[in-house]
Amino acid sequence: MSANYKTSLHNTHTIMKHLFLLDPKIIFLNHGSFGATPKPVLETYQDWQRQLETQPVRFLSRELNEHLSHARQVLGTFLNADADDLVFIPNATYGVNTVARSLKLTPGDEILASNHEYGACDRTWKFICQKTGAKYIKQSVDLPVREPEEIVDQIWAGVSDQTQLIFLSHITSPTAITLPVEHICARARNDGILTMIDGAHAPGQIDLNLQAIAADFYTGNCHKWMMAPKGSAFLHSRREYQHLLEPLVVSWGWQAEETYKSGSEFIDHHQWVGTHDPAAYLSVPAAIKFQQDYNWKKVRQSCQELVGYTIQMASQITDLPPIYTIGSDSYHQMAALPLPKSIDPLSLKTWLYEEEQIEIPCHNWEEAPFIRISVQGYNTQEDVETFLTALKQALTQPGLRN
Repeated sequence: MSANYKTSLHNTHTIMKHLFLLDPKIIFLNHGSFGATPKPVLETYQDWQRQLETQPVRFLSRELNEHLSHARQVLGTFLNADADDLVFIPNATYGVNTVARSLKLTPGDEILASNHEYGACDRTWKFICQKTGAKYIKQSVDLPVREPEEIVDQIWAGVSDQTQLIFLSHITSPTAITLPVEHICARARNDGILTMIDGAHAPGQIDLNLQAIAADFYTGNCHKWMMAPKGSAFLHSRREYQHLLEPLVVSWGWQAEETYKSGSEFIDHHQWVGTHDPAAYLSVPAAIKFQQDYNWKKVRQSCQELVGYTIQMASQITDLPPIYTIGSDSYHQMAALPLPKSIDPLSLKTWLYEEEQIEIPCHNWEEAPFIRISVQGYNTQEDVETFLTALKQALTQPGLRN
C-alpha cells in the first residue's frame, strides 16, 4: 500500500469508529458473530419503536403491511430479487428451520451439506433427520481453498440418487470461505435437486444477486454485515417452490382476512407470527442507505485488503500456511487463521479478551484450532497490529496449550 492510501484508509476507518456504539476500550474483531449497528440506523430503529408505541393498534393493524412492503422493496433492489419472493424473519437459522421443517422427508432421503456448516444449522438438519429417518450427509471440502470447479466436484462426490436437497453456506462460519453457490445451484437444478443456501454472512459483505444465484431457497441476515438492528433477516424462495414452505408459526396470515393480506400468500403465511416488534425489519432500508451514504463498496474493499494483510502476517507468526490465496475472492471481510495444534482455542480466546481486551472468536474445526478475524469499517490498521502483537505473545504462553 502507498503512504497516501494508508493515510486515507486510516482516516476512513477512524471516522467509522465514531459512528458505532462499540466500547472503545475493546478491540472488536468479531463483527461476524452478531454484527454491530451504526448510530444513524439505531436512531431509525428507535424512531420506529416510538411510532409503534404512539398508537399500537393503528400501527400494527392498519399501517404495518404498507411499511413492510416498502422495506421489502428496498431490500429486493439491494439483493436483485422480487420483493414478493422475500419475507422478513428474525435470523437465518429461522429460515433454515422453515425450509427443513417443510420438506416431506422419508427414511433413506438425503440432505447433502459440506463439513463447513454453522453448528446451529447442523443441529437443525440432524434433528429433522432423526425425526424422519432421512440422512444428513456432510461432504468434505478440502483446505486450502480450491478453484470453484474443484469445490463443485468435491460437493458432487456426495450426491446420490437419494439426495433431495443440497444445503450450503454462501460464506462459511468456521472457515470464512466463499463457496461457488451459483455454480452449485445451476448444476443441482440440472440434476433435479433442490438447493438451500445459508447466506448468514453474505448480505453486506459481498454484492448479492439472488436472481443470478437462483437458489431454490436462500436465507440471509441483515443484522450482520448489512448492519441492520438485531433480529432482522430474510427468507427468499423461488416462486415455483413457495407452496412447499409451511409457516413455523400459524397465525392470522394463514387463510388471511382482508386486514392481514399483503397480496402474496407466501408473505401472508410467514410474515405475521403474532404480536412482535417489527422495528428491526423496518430499519433495513436505513441500513442500506447508511452503506450508500458512506460508499460502502470502497469501505468493504479496504477491509478485505486489511484482512489479506492480517492473513499474511499471522501466517508468519504461526509458521502455518494460509487457507486462502491472498488477493482472491475466496475471502472477504472475515478470515480463519490456522493455529498450532498445541494451542487450546478456548483458553486463547479467554486470554485475548481478559489480558489484551481483544474480542475475537477461537474454535476447533475438523480437530484443528483456528482464530477467526472480522474486519469491519470501524476497524483500523492499529487494531490489527495490536491483535498480531498479542497473537505472537500468546503463542509463547504455556497456559494456553493443550
